[in-house]
Amino acid sequence: MHKRPLGNTGIDIVPLVFGGNVFGWTIDEKTSFAVLDAFVDHGFNAIDTADVYSAWADGNKGGESETIIGRWLKARPGAREKVAIFTKVGADMGQGNKGLSGAYIPKALDASLARLGTDHIDLYFSHWPDPQTPYAETLSAYDAALKAGKIRSVGASNLDAAQLQESLKVAKEQGLPAYQVLQPEYNLYDRASFDGALRETCIDNTIGVVTYYSLASGFLSGKYRSKADLSQSKRGEKVGKYLDQRGLALLEVLDGVAADHGAKPAEVALAWLIAREGVTAPIASATSVAQVESFARAATLKLSAAQVKALSEA
Repeated sequence: MHKRPLGNTGIDIVPLVFGGNVFGWTIDEKTSFAVLDAFVDHGFNAIDTADVYSAWADGNKGGESETIIGRWLKARPGAREKVAIFTKVGADMGQGNKGLSGAYIPKALDASLARLGTDHIDLYFSHWPDPQTPYAETLSAYDAALKAGKIRSVGASNLDAAQLQESLKVAKEQGLPAYQVLQPEYNLYDRASFDGALRETCIDNTIGVVTYYSLASGFLSGKYRSKADLSQSKRGEKVGKYLDQRGLALLEVLDGVAADHGAKPAEVALAWLIAREGVTAPIASATSVAQVESFARAATLKLSAAQVKALSEA
């Protein structure tokens, strides 16, 4: 499959990234291995996780996703060379994480490397903004990690345009590494926070963009059409907010485009993101091999200009 440069990181990725939040949460280790095998077999090459995944699940404390990915890498000789691993630091889900401080990042990074069983992380993200820590302190910690070879590039998740611009300014003024990739929430329904100044800042600065909640917590798969459908999955309660007039109108257009291509609504929603200027790749999670096969169709689905326009306007 065709690869794209991920900003100026030097990493080229097939334009769909696996979302590792499901590992150790909605799928067990055996299923996780099968899904990862299928993902790589289809030619995909980027996996996104975080040190806190999946701390929200009963009995978990965080680190479960990285641990499963690490065990999979160990069990598959040669797999590490085939995939770019993205992980994150600085989200607090009650484990006493210390945000993005210069003292905390090196410890968190070493713990992630140990769980992943690798000597380097290809892309290391600041998971959430840390108002207590100056950008210079965080970027200095990343500078040290880059020089030590422990990480290859840096990114940020959940920054708004002003925060991203300020971080770029500090990096330039102080000769520190600038964020090379942004991970925003973005999908056909949730567009306000990325479209506009944030998207333009990324395009102007050649910042790679990998989107999360790319299918709006599953709403854009089309399997939730009414309140009664929300009990179908563990993510159902997050989907209720989309069941408004706009959401249902969007599903109608998605259904039409999907029918034209003999595709599923989720495949069309991902193809729209892949075609969107300023987006490098959507992140999407799969809990079965069949869903990975659907990703492969999404990554090669070519929407017409008229279809892209109809979806964008819906």
